[in-house]
Amino acid sequence: MFADLELKQHVEDELGWEPSVDDAAIGVSVKDAVVTLAGRVGSYPEKAAAETAVLRVRGVKALASELEVELLGHHERSDEDIARNAANTLGWYSALPTGALKVKVSKGWLTISGNVDWHYQRAMAEGAVSHLIGVRGVINDIQVKPVKTPTAEDVKLGIEAALRRSAEMEARRIHVAMRGETVVLSGTVDTWAERTAAERAAWGAAGVSRVENDIAVGEPVCAL
Repeated sequence: MFADLELKQHVEDELGWEPSVDDAAIGVSVKDAVVTLAGRVGSYPEKAAAETAVLRVRGVKALASELEVELLGHHERSDEDIARNAANTLGWYSALPTGALKVKVSKGWLTISGNVDWHYQRAMAEGAVSHLIGVRGVINDIQVKPVKTPTAEDVKLGIEAALRRSAEMEARRIHVAMRGETVVLSGTVDTWAERTAAERAAWGAAGVSRVENDIAVGEPVCAL
């Protein structure tokens, strides 16, 4: 109980420290190192910033976000306007394949779909539309389907080498396996940032179309 209370204070401090977040309307609860956020924020980027801030805090094992985006009147946009702006915005990025992505909007929730060769393109597309006025949330249904798929062993060796090069984590505590075309990460790290860095390294390997991140945050649980 004391550990959860201390972690709650650290999370609240981090939210208060993050300049892009108005923490006054955000409630924080913690149970067994799982943080729950509740309340309302003024934009989707603010919601994302609050969630990112929580996951920076050491000791956080998981996050349940119940934050709702409540747009002010001058930020309201019709679904048609949002869809048009999103399609135009995606067209400005030369790194995204022309005509490969589709946009759908329902009640301010924007869904992007289609196929790309690399995970960074998938993330780029989501980032491009997340800051559009009127967006309440983004659902990223883009599939990574590389044109050329290397052998599973090549992917595994490449990811392991990337993990060893990273200054953000202890690579010996992370295990890489292949299950069909899916990369499976397991092991234990100290922080959520390390877990994210490991997944980022896996997505950087050529030919990766899916990553399953089973890495635990914190001390491993010993079976009795």
